[in-house]
Amino acid sequence: MKVGQNNLRRKAALVRSIWNGAISFGLVSIPIKLVNATESHAISFRQVHVDDGGRIRYRKFCELEDREVGSDEIGKAYEGADGAMIPITDEDLGSLPLPTAKTIEIVAFVPSDRIDPLQMDTAYYLSANGVPAAKPYTLLREALKRSQKVAIAKFALRGRERLGMLRVVDDVIAMHGLLWPDEIRATEGVAPDASVTVRDQELDLADALMATLGEVDLADLHDDYREAVEELIAAKASGEEAPQVPAPTGGGKVLDLMAALEKSVREAKESRDEAVEEAEGEVKPLRGRRTASKATPKAEAGKKSTSTAKKAAAKKSTSTAKKATAKKATAKKTATRKRPA
Repeated sequence: MKVGQNNLRRKAALVRSIWNGAISFGLVSIPIKLVNATESHAISFRQVHVDDGGRIRYRKFCELEDREVGSDEIGKAYEGADGAMIPITDEDLGSLPLPTAKTIEIVAFVPSDRIDPLQMDTAYYLSANGVPAAKPYTLLREALKRSQKVAIAKFALRGRERLGMLRVVDDVIAMHGLLWPDEIRATEGVAPDASVTVRDQELDLADALMATLGEVDLADLHDDYREAVEELIAAKASGEEAPQVPAPTGGGKVLDLMAALEKSVREAKESRDEAVEEAEGEVKPLRGRRTASKATPKAEAGKKSTSTAKKAAAKKSTSTAKKATAKKATAKKTATRKRPA
């Protein structure tokens, strides 16, 4: 399949709504369509029979009749404590007195830092459904921007009521599904023993390592594992040898935390210096190291100036000495001529 066809399919999947309803904002109702905001690029595999490569498929059988049944014959049921099946139909669920069945009901506006990231779930885009929805949609979007808050809402999707958080992404209202507070497990028993402490020197090295690693643009990160799997599949499909995986570095038990931190800081600095050198297209000497053969231009100029001054002084001294000697010789000759015979 061509890359263009894949892109078209992804775009079609993005704009196809998975739920139609309305946002309830006080007495204001905003018709919207719910659209997936994320997509998975994970590579999926099929189950096959190892001996002959045949596909392994699952068939749905009725236990009582011992025969395969189609999708139109399958319904829902709740299994009671005694194992009895209590049938529940779509009509039963649809008749529940649930105000959020077709409505995203905003219940409050709170600062975004009030939301624990542990609660964040699937993300959606909310699209205005029709021309009349454009005005109230824009009003809610701009109100969220100006307030610098997020909206907390309740909505029903796929057979259950959910909690959501509405925020603005570019010029679109996005909604993150939130887990209910009682769905977040307590941290009890997860943290290390309270008797474990760290020294200030170890914290200083950890701070230095964090500062050395610096920040990163998330757009620059990519899935190395998926790329490796794609290369493996391409090599096997063409009958070539699978690419070799480099041996893992590091790992194992850390015996000396200080030594490990110091080494990490040193390697991070070297890696950063190499990245800077590659970006600038030139090789720079490491800081603190200076070879004897490579002095700075200022030092070279100083050396040259000193050498010139020494030569000039020596030349001047020689010239003066020669003049003094010649003057003495002339005076001696004059004195000899004037001496009486």
